[in-house]
Amino acid sequence: MLSYLIKRVLLMLPTLLGALTLTFVVVQFVPGGPVEQIMAEAGESASGATEGFYSAGRDSDPRQVEELKKLYGFDKPPLQRYLDMLWEFVRLDLGRSFQQNKSVWALIVEKLPVSISLGVWSMLLSYAISVPLGIAKAVRQGQRFDVITSLLVLLGYAIPGFVLGVLLIVLFAGGSFFELFPLRGLTSDGWADMTWPQRIADYGWHLTLPLICMTLGAFAVTTMLTKNAFLEEIRKQYVLVARAKGLSERTVLWKHVFRNALIPLVTGFPAAFIGAFFAGSVLIETLFSLDGLGLLAYESVVRRDYPVVLGSLYLFTLLGLVVKLLSDVLYVLVDPRVQFGAMQR
Repeated sequence: MLSYLIKRVLLMLPTLLGALTLTFVVVQFVPGGPVEQIMAEAGESASGATEGFYSAGRDSDPRQVEELKKLYGFDKPPLQRYLDMLWEFVRLDLGRSFQQNKSVWALIVEKLPVSISLGVWSMLLSYAISVPLGIAKAVRQGQRFDVITSLLVLLGYAIPGFVLGVLLIVLFAGGSFFELFPLRGLTSDGWADMTWPQRIADYGWHLTLPLICMTLGAFAVTTMLTKNAFLEEIRKQYVLVARAKGLSERTVLWKHVFRNALIPLVTGFPAAFIGAFFAGSVLIETLFSLDGLGLLAYESVVRRDYPVVLGSLYLFTLLGLVVKLLSDVLYVLVDPRVQFGAMQR
């Protein structure tokens, strides 16, 4: 297993390097870089002061443009900028945002509370609903409960999260009918002055609608995966032997079938847990005015904030590769029958 882990770690390097190289090359051909963005914003400000007689492209001072290029490192050849970027990433220096004049690390940490709140709670709710529901559907395969819940699950999966979000806002967030839930932020203005029970209630109050939007589609896949895994295990020979020995159906289900059926879910849990930090939906965050990592990534692409784009890509890709390796290791721990050495031969 040690040799397998070493090979996987060595394979991570070209994968990570390939993702960064491809993104860096694409960035070089995208029109309208950060310098042009800044000059355009300056032009809009000047145009407001001079009643529209300013043109950013025509009236820009060449010396000012050169100073901006030097400030952001665009006076260097692309190869040198690429090598400088790699050296910074090796030292875990993600750079500094052009637009917000903050380190990329600081921006990520600043947006994490929103992404953690949305991702982690939606994942936990998804597992809490999906696993019991999937087991119940497997036990009642073909019965009315299974058919009705399948229709409901597929209906929820078919509704896009942002469409449901708009509907919930119209119905329950002051859109046209009721104003039962807030529409901005994770907490109310006076949150710091509240008692802890009030803070928890306020926090859950703000998260209710976004979590419904993010959980509805997510738990459908896990529910059907759990059901199919249980059905596959129930049909195996060891279940028939356990029943023939006189064991109760409850003992067979929870003591023998449960562990083997949950192997796909358990091994996928690390990826789901880490992905929950960075899988915030841009549309959900925008709808409910939540400033998270999804919105940060979208705005950095639109505004050509390359340090944020490349730095966040590097961090997320590295975490994804590490989590994938952890999932393989966890698979061996959960199911000792799997041997990496045997898989490679």
